[in-house]
Amino acid sequence: MTDILFSMTLPITVLITGAAGQIGYCLVQSVASGNVFGPNQPVNLHLLDIAPMVPSLSGLIMELEDCAFPQLKSAIATSDLKEAFTDIDFALMVGAMPRKEGMERKDLLKANVNIFKTQGEALNQFAKKTVKVCVVGNPANTNCLIMSKYAPSIPKENFSALTRLDHNRAQAQIALKAGVSCDHVKRCVIWGNHSNTQYPDIHQCLVKGHDGKEISAKEAIKDDAWLNNEFIKTVQTRGAAVIAARKLSSALSASKAISDHCRDWFHGTKEWVSMAVYSDGSYDVPKDLIFSFPVLIENGKWHIVQGLTINDFSREKLELTAKELIEEREQALAFCN
Repeated sequence: MTDILFSMTLPITVLITGAAGQIGYCLVQSVASGNVFGPNQPVNLHLLDIAPMVPSLSGLIMELEDCAFPQLKSAIATSDLKEAFTDIDFALMVGAMPRKEGMERKDLLKANVNIFKTQGEALNQFAKKTVKVCVVGNPANTNCLIMSKYAPSIPKENFSALTRLDHNRAQAQIALKAGVSCDHVKRCVIWGNHSNTQYPDIHQCLVKGHDGKEISAKEAIKDDAWLNNEFIKTVQTRGAAVIAARKLSSALSASKAISDHCRDWFHGTKEWVSMAVYSDGSYDVPKDLIFSFPVLIENGKWHIVQGLTINDFSREKLELTAKELIEEREQALAFCN
């Protein structure tokens, strides 16, 4: 692709793995159009997939050319790790073996952990040391942890796993129940693992009513039984519900969530968002886990929101999801060895 942008702004190079898949197809448009990094930020795209999918990626590059995005400076399609990872600024790790019918979570972990081990080694060898990594392929939290361990030259705080989709789902469910638009709901929190042990927490959540006043989600909805049961279960199992209805996984909403995650990491936040990051022991969460916390982001750096009250109900949920992550970590390390 020839250069189509003349600007004093240096381009950033964005890697998307599994780019020939459903999520990748949606995601490349969002990145290339300026929706993620901004209308004045030029980008180079590195699209990685397995060798049999490279012809499909070539077709995707044709489409990108035909879109004539002014922000898109170049795009390459490759199955070569060195070419894909060299000098990247953002790594959007979408590609992974999908969970198949009858497959247990530990089977999925075993299938994917060595993919992320190998890609972590490539990240360590070829990427910029300032690269920011968003892991999407499941089990995302533990894949992210393994990737970080095999890329020791890159700071731990540069690794994250996607729980923004769960955050967006929680926000949407509260908005639907309260009868308001999604932008009138803030301070939902997803704690823990991107799995059915995750804890969607509304104890800090605020809802802006039609009169413009903000009240707690509990006060706005007035249905504790729904909040403590159906709401949590709906968010935890939403991915499976989408698959049951579409017969395909949630590609559009996942792409939107990845875009939200990276846009906030790049530009910063005014309100906290949910992001799975390396635990520093906050809220008594064990260290050496990639755990979803509420974070604020400024100048490209995330900070865990401190000082939130964790009641007994919430504490039990946090301990459950942390226990699962510890078990996954030990299984993953055993598979790597």
